[in-house]
Amino acid sequence: MKLIFFTFNLLFFSIVAFAQVSPQLSSAEIKLRIEKLGVTGSVLYIAAHPDDENTRLLSYLATERKVRTGYLSLTRGDGGQNLIGTEQAEELGLIRTQELLAARRIDGAEQFFTRANDFGFSKTSEETFRIWNKDSILSDVVWVIRKFRPDVIITRFPPDARAGHGHHAASAILAIEAFKAAGDPAAFPEQLSSVNPWKAQRLLWNTFNFGGNNTTSEDQLKVDVGQYNPLLGTSYGEIASESRSQHKSQGFGVAKQRGESFEYFGLLAGTPARKDLLDGISINWDPAQSLMSSISRAASDINANYRIDAPQSSLPALIRLYDLVAQVPDKQLRERKAAEVADLILAASGTWFEVYSQEPAYSVTDSIPLRVQAISRYPDAPTLTAFFGNTPGRNVTLTPNQLTSLQGTAKASSLSQPYWLAEAHPIGEYVIDSRQKIGYPENPDPLAVRFTLRIHNRTIPFSRPVLYKFTDPVRGEVYRPLEITPPVIASLQSSRLLYTSQQAQSLELKLKAFTANAAGELRLRVPEGWSVQPQSFPFDFKNEAEEKSFRFQIVPSEKAVSGRLIADINLDGTSWSKSLRSIQYDHIPSTTWFPDATAQLIRLNVKKAGNRIGYLPGAGDLIPESLKQLGYEVVILDAAAIATMDLSGFDAIVTGIRLYNVSSQISYTNKFLLKYVEDGGILVVQYNVNQPLKLNAIGPYPFTITRNRVTEENASVRILNPAHRIFNYPNKISSQDFDGWVQERGLYFAEALDPRYESLLSMWDTGEAENTGSLFVANYGKGRFVYTGLSFFRQLPAGVPGAYRLFVNLISR
Repeated sequence: MKLIFFTFNLLFFSIVAFAQVSPQLSSAEIKLRIEKLGVTGSVLYIAAHPDDENTRLLSYLATERKVRTGYLSLTRGDGGQNLIGTEQAEELGLIRTQELLAARRIDGAEQFFTRANDFGFSKTSEETFRIWNKDSILSDVVWVIRKFRPDVIITRFPPDARAGHGHHAASAILAIEAFKAAGDPAAFPEQLSSVNPWKAQRLLWNTFNFGGNNTTSEDQLKVDVGQYNPLLGTSYGEIASESRSQHKSQGFGVAKQRGESFEYFGLLAGTPARKDLLDGISINWDPAQSLMSSISRAASDINANYRIDAPQSSLPALIRLYDLVAQVPDKQLRERKAAEVADLILAASGTWFEVYSQEPAYSVTDSIPLRVQAISRYPDAPTLTAFFGNTPGRNVTLTPNQLTSLQGTAKASSLSQPYWLAEAHPIGEYVIDSRQKIGYPENPDPLAVRFTLRIHNRTIPFSRPVLYKFTDPVRGEVYRPLEITPPVIASLQSSRLLYTSQQAQSLELKLKAFTANAAGELRLRVPEGWSVQPQSFPFDFKNEAEEKSFRFQIVPSEKAVSGRLIADINLDGTSWSKSLRSIQYDHIPSTTWFPDATAQLIRLNVKKAGNRIGYLPGAGDLIPESLKQLGYEVVILDAAAIATMDLSGFDAIVTGIRLYNVSSQISYTNKFLLKYVEDGGILVVQYNVNQPLKLNAIGPYPFTITRNRVTEENASVRILNPAHRIFNYPNKISSQDFDGWVQERGLYFAEALDPRYESLLSMWDTGEAENTGSLFVANYGKGRFVYTGLSFFRQLPAGVPGAYRLFVNLISR
């Protein structure tokens, strides 16, 4: 018996847990993958965020040029806005990670990340590097280059102000420095126990013409990437549009593009390219080496003899090619190409196998019952062996076109926590416990079952992650990653408690068991100056999925200061302090993570006026919950129903962020909101982006929304009219109320204000002129119209005291 093993699970390519199901390819897709077998070249694209990538170019490179193509996004987009929900920060980063992976499954590229955290808009690369640890992010870029080994590196942005964002410019600066450092053994030598230095041949800038900034010119390298692929029946512009439209949280759905489309490139370093991105670079097996030449001929023969109506006829030749690839001395190239051939052997033979759990979630302490399903349409009846944990393999002969099942068990060694969220982190970067994880879009080591397939007298190894699969009556068959959970998790009724006095408040916690026979004690750890009653509760869960609620009373002393409460679940001497958060949207897989089971205890010196607030939701924020915490009655309004409502009973009406960008009704109903103001009401409009707007005339008088913002959260703020009622009732506002803000002051400020508006604040980033468009008001009829670009949608959920005090004043008559 001839046995050839490759450790595919150690390969550095972006096969993610969700996507690592058995390949099911059409005959045309098999043909395309066969054509790629003869190509060894690779291109790495580098930018700062999800949605920065040029999906048309990625699709062209991966499918037309057939080179291995990757996108390195320095961040996961954690600091952006969210058009589809209320998730912010890390949770938005989880969404945007999955959107990128969905895009890559369409355009054929692979996805990588560094540890950099998107801390929000940055105006300069200097500011960016003050917050990021430049050396650690540079080391990550070098690490990815050394592992991916690109022949060509392409940046999306230039290393200067033309990039339009500090993160953008920083991505180009890091790419330029990493291009040199990756090939230098003296740079980051600690990496060389795992990787070798790598020198890419050229570094290009993919110039652009968007945002009113045209950096292209006809003397640059020019490539038509709008070609049509007859095997797929589509063009790369169409593929790119579908890929880009996966960035749904950013509202980036685009129409399909057809016809020629040119991309332009400028040289940043390395050898010039005159006619093609890959000029002078060998991207195929080296014909000067006997083995490589044999591999090249074998791959070419398979392609020439491939029958689209009978893919299985290529199987013997694919097996022979697999044997040849096994002899390649370059370990990284050998493993990568062997994995490609192995997947083609499965596809050509019509062989498919996957492994599922019975339930969507299991405790890390428990054994997990598993079921393997397998089928082969190949008449030679291959043998599949499954290895469950450390147990001996279980064999099954795959009778042609007969679905076969195997049962087994396995046990996970760790939570299915996204690796970059396992530790608390500073603002600039995630804390990652192993360099080997750097670059991966998801956990590189999900619970998996090893397999071998015996076919044509060859034994080929595979691995499949354990997934949960179910049938939804609307969506049909749905896959989701298996959740490996703590044995007991805590759900807190609220993520923050606001205290305007020393009166006790109750906090309800719900415990849920993910294992049977879980007994222990629940306590709350609180900062000094706070007390909890009772001290603890015992719990005893006999069955998995049992739940029980507990209620604590939490009281601040006179000297208590704001801090963090932590739920401590003591189970058999082990402390678990985790909650469970699940993010579910139809366009991405279900995503679960386990943040600490905590709540903020916030002492507020705030006086409240009024009570009943109407709230018109926009793109999604947590302002209503924050106002309810202060004791307001918040009524969620429907823009379509405003015309028929009596609004006079509201003390104020607040519009959610980007309402005027996303509401199809607001262009009609806004006049009723202004009538409410005219009759004596208060309307507070939170920020909107400058385009596209559903309605330009938002207020009673003209103003223009711009892209101006103040990104330094500690930027200087000047109160322009301290005597104005908004700064005095019911709370006296001073400069101290702008201490402790998070991420930014505000965004999409206004200009060209009608003289009947009064600007109330001036603020500015370092080295910039004052901006007076963050907050302005106008008396209109008997009421007051307020527009604000201040980022209350970040400050209130973060518990910033001064932001609460100012917001209360805005909605107070």
